[in-house]
Amino acid sequence: MALAIFDLDNTLIAGDSDHLWGEFLISERLVDETEYRHQNDKFYEDYKAAQLDIDAYLRFALSPLPSRTLAEWRAIHQRYLEKAIKPILLPAATELLQKHRERGDYLLIITATNGFITRPIAELLGVDEILATDPEIHNGSYTGGYVGTPCFADGKVTNLNQWLKNSDHTLQGSYFYSDSINDLPLLKQVSFPVAVNPDEPLLNIASENQWPVLDLRS
Repeated sequence: MALAIFDLDNTLIAGDSDHLWGEFLISERLVDETEYRHQNDKFYEDYKAAQLDIDAYLRFALSPLPSRTLAEWRAIHQRYLEKAIKPILLPAATELLQKHRERGDYLLIITATNGFITRPIAELLGVDEILATDPEIHNGSYTGGYVGTPCFADGKVTNLNQWLKNSDHTLQGSYFYSDSINDLPLLKQVSFPVAVNPDEPLLNIASENQWPVLDLRS
């Protein structure tokens, strides 16, 4: 059994679940359209340019959550899954997951997008586990903050290493699939790094290191 690790956004799905969540909130009139879209787009551009302030972004992305109960957000999230996520599921990604599943590998998503958004997506994809930055809950309500080390860039390595300490898994023979240069720290840690529809900086590094490059969108 090997550890098969996957980024989520623009890797297993044909879009960014975090940015799409912001657009969904706007479409549902749950946030102010003008200001929220401006901030949402700005953070997404920073991410693509590998210049994201992850703490500032997480606090922005989680700021709407205290306005409603956990139960209300679960219902809203179900609508989001139907409207925004199911249309961008990738058949080739489903086949890739199944290939690793049939080999007996352990399927792990590790994502910078917060766990409120991504845990239901991971369940939809049928993976074994997900590591994400989880929103803080106090007295049964979201606070708008988050817990632990943000699961982003070097923080993905930190979170994975902590998870490995409490599991029977190792990185021996491990895979990591990602589209983003932000994931370079973790790509360097695994036995088999794979670039999936990569951004240009990651494509250049994959070419230099002779890493496989997959297209899951064709």
